[in-house]
Amino acid sequence: MLCWAPLFSVAKRTLPQLDAYALGTVRYAIAIVLLVAILAAVEGRAALRYDGRLGLAALAGAVGVAGFNLFVWIGLLFTQPEHAAIIVQLQTALTAFAVWVTRGQRPGGFTLACVAAALIGVVLVITKGSFLVKIESSAFLGDALVFLAAVCWVSYALLAARFPAWSPLRYTVLTCIPGGIALALANVVAVAIGVAQVPSFAALANVGWQIVYLSVCSVVLGAIGFNAAVRRLGPLNTMLMLNLVPIGVFAIESALGRGFAAAELSGAALVIAALAANNIYLRKA
Repeated sequence: MLCWAPLFSVAKRTLPQLDAYALGTVRYAIAIVLLVAILAAVEGRAALRYDGRLGLAALAGAVGVAGFNLFVWIGLLFTQPEHAAIIVQLQTALTAFAVWVTRGQRPGGFTLACVAAALIGVVLVITKGSFLVKIESSAFLGDALVFLAAVCWVSYALLAARFPAWSPLRYTVLTCIPGGIALALANVVAVAIGVAQVPSFAALANVGWQIVYLSVCSVVLGAIGFNAAVRRLGPLNTMLMLNLVPIGVFAIESALGRGFAAAELSGAALVIAALAANNIYLRKA
């Protein structure tokens, strides 16, 4: 999860030079080449076959890779990195309810109380304690898009259970390939209708180290680690471990001189405390 701590801060400062569509496409073009090489070396070339599961893998990739990237990067244009990091924490609540609905595993009362507290904390962060003012601002659009990105990633995590015979590495690679293709197609359409442009070599060079981080660290290392955690800990506990991301984002933004309203800090603390308390409760249970 530490691989994702700088994600939103780095991406926010990359987007002025590389639009959301190009960022997703370039990020995954590099990552997929590395992931395919790693899978072939670790599990052999036979692991690159879909074995009749291409359709479901393509769905997972389209939702988890293309959907998450497009929603989160476009949303980040309108909102702040720390807000995006906190909104993504709603994945914990979304996972709990999704598991309840799809598998009939009702969360305990303590978990539901923690989820409610986390939701209150998220509202405090994104509204800075003034909900009506937030509704009227353009940042609400960004927050809503980031929320949709969180829904996409939860769906991706839950779909992993449909591939019990695949290793986390294989699931990561074989879903990233169709997901990366979906991102490229979206980029082509965006360029064709004039909402995006093909980046120049100079633009790519200006954000070279950011691209390396966004592709190698956050995709290759982050995605493999995430899918391995889902397999070992389950989707709910894995989402709870994402507490590290907003802590890292707030620390980075503070070091860069960003000031925070009292409501933002209180809300972030409430989210982190509620999810950490639930994690401790689940481990004891």
